[in-house]
Amino acid sequence: MKVAIPAGGFASRRLRRCRNSALTALIALCTGCESTSTGQLVEPPNVILIMTDDQGYGDFGFHGNPVLRTPHLDAMAGRGARLANFHVHGVCTPTRAALMTGRHPQRTRAFDTFIGRAMMDPNETTVAEVMQGAGYATGIFGKWHLGDCYPMRAMDQGFEEALVHLGGGIGQSSDPVGGEGKYTDPILHHNGKPVATKGYCTDVYFDAAIDWMKAEVSKGQPFFTYLATNAPHGPFHDVPRELYNHYKKVDLSHARFPQDKGAKLTSRQNLDKEARIYAMVENIDQNIGKLFKALDELGVTKDTLVIFLIDNGPNTRRYLAGFRGQKNRVYEGGVRSPLIAHWPGRLLPGVASDRVCAHYDLMPTILEACGVKKPKGLDGRSLWPLLERRATEWPERAIFIQHHRGDLPVRHHNFVVRTQRYKLVNPTGFHNEISKAKPMFELYDMDADPYELHDIATKKPGTLAHLRGLYERWFDDIMQTPGIGAPPAIHLGAQQAPRVVLTRQDMKRVRRKGWGYMGYWLVDVVGPGPFRLNIRPHGKALPSRVHVKIGDASWAQPWGTSKTKTLLLDRLPRGTQKLEVDVTVQGKRAAAYQVEVRTE
Repeated sequence: MKVAIPAGGFASRRLRRCRNSALTALIALCTGCESTSTGQLVEPPNVILIMTDDQGYGDFGFHGNPVLRTPHLDAMAGRGARLANFHVHGVCTPTRAALMTGRHPQRTRAFDTFIGRAMMDPNETTVAEVMQGAGYATGIFGKWHLGDCYPMRAMDQGFEEALVHLGGGIGQSSDPVGGEGKYTDPILHHNGKPVATKGYCTDVYFDAAIDWMKAEVSKGQPFFTYLATNAPHGPFHDVPRELYNHYKKVDLSHARFPQDKGAKLTSRQNLDKEARIYAMVENIDQNIGKLFKALDELGVTKDTLVIFLIDNGPNTRRYLAGFRGQKNRVYEGGVRSPLIAHWPGRLLPGVASDRVCAHYDLMPTILEACGVKKPKGLDGRSLWPLLERRATEWPERAIFIQHHRGDLPVRHHNFVVRTQRYKLVNPTGFHNEISKAKPMFELYDMDADPYELHDIATKKPGTLAHLRGLYERWFDDIMQTPGIGAPPAIHLGAQQAPRVVLTRQDMKRVRRKGWGYMGYWLVDVVGPGPFRLNIRPHGKALPSRVHVKIGDASWAQPWGTSKTKTLLLDRLPRGTQKLEVDVTVQGKRAAAYQVEVRTE
């Protein structure tokens, strides 16, 4: 169940300085503000959380990339506190679920990237909900990827301002009609309604976020902003043209990059694709510069904590500062992320700590930085003592990462257990079924071998057994999650969402064969209807018939001559049901591509 949001609160900007230390301490106690030893009241900051999509650990000048221009991120890294041993999941949705909840993604029921397992349990408590309960304005701009339909949308999970694309990215099955694959002038969803926008998608997100923050500052309102770009995720057909033209002329071959240590870059390259990716990354960097300029102009740079990370490893095998792997792998190249925390005057620049930590630590970290009490049941721990370089004891810990396809977590499949010194992996592959992937436990001494080049599993059987034991206990624990074997249900007929668009992003597949697969949506019919179903097939060929089945009720009709088919149904069976909508095309049945359900 969703927990009660603990009150936190913040002091007025007018209370920034207080000469009477006793009064300062009293105000701090009552509002959640902190008091320094000099008697200066330190107010909870605004917070901007930035996460890019498929940008690798090596896609930064400050990590040694010799050709990629990231001057603004390099400057942020130079001014900010950095954590040198920070980790994420190897794919999109699990990282986002952990980031938003401070919990292992398996507990949130969102641990794959589509087929219904990229929807987060609406009973989860998000960092946005807690911040909102503490008096912050909350806004998301860009990628959510934790559910497109009520009650899983960002606007249902604590974000009062939401400008997002649907699904896992632009160019996927969740694209709205007319917005298919449009990185430039995309059709986004603003607070639940589709809107046509102008400009390149990353620019649109940053511009909208800046405008929203300006409005909140003018009202004296502290803000929590989540800026999550879908760049440099594919497809790569539409990238900033001027930057692309620059990188097309740059030598991007593996020989151009440092390879004096770590794993060698030996895979074949698509140089045109990498030029497009680098163009997208530099565009992100330009927007980082624009963001800090706006904070300076608003006079809130010193009042704002800006955090930057990536969601997983790179989407090609490119420069990774010597690490093995890439996106969806369990080696460091798939799960290592920079973590920069920028708060001038509060956090000292440079590497603050090398303690092992992960994305599910950021929710409690943000809450502590803001003086907001954290909810119970979190898996993460606050990294604020590390970022502040406090001389406090940091207990030994293990972090756990597991990501793979499927409807259930599978024991031993594609997992990481990481302690400060050792790392246990079973690299069975994100896309492989465990029955087809031979378990191959590998153990690495990360102090002596940070690039994971020398497996010591046979040399350290005791350490291997210890880490396996930690994993077994963790896996047994997460498998106790209620409802873990099924996705959350999409609500139909709810007053909060009279229009719902069901797409293959959230469909549970039951048979796969290219685009001809069959499946269903798990829905909860909460309203009486009537319901209007507008059905879209995949591809250009018109179906001959449409079939709808929900519970014990079913309908079948000829398709007609329109590109879409409309059915008006007086009622649907109430409660949680499997909704199947199939079309017959050239004698073969396949699931519908999209189904818009409107409550009449």
